[in-house]
Amino acid sequence: MIIKGRALLAAAAALGLAFGAASPVAAQSDGARTPASWSYEIRNGQRVPKVERVTHADGSWSETMKQGNCTVTRTGRSGEVREVRKCD
Repeated sequence: MIIKGRALLAAAAALGLAFGAASPVAAQSDGARTPASWSYEIRNGQRVPKVERVTHADGSWSETMKQGNCTVTRTGRSGEVREVRKCD
C-alpha cells in the first residue's frame, strides 16, 4: 500500500511539472524573444521601448532609447546618472 501511495505521489508531481512547464507564463519568460529588428520589447503584454546599453571597461555605461520624436541618452558612472534628450 505504501508503494502505491508513493507511486501515485510521484506521478502527480511529474504531471504537475509537465503542465507547469507548458504554461503560457513559462513559455513567455523562457523562450519568447523579441526580434532584433523591432524598436520595442514586449514585457507583460505591453510594448516597452528597447534600450541599447553599452558598458565600458572603466565601469561606466551609456544607454540610448527612442521616445516618440526624441532620443534619450543616459550615461552613468559610480552612482551618477546624466540624461540628455534630443528632439527632432
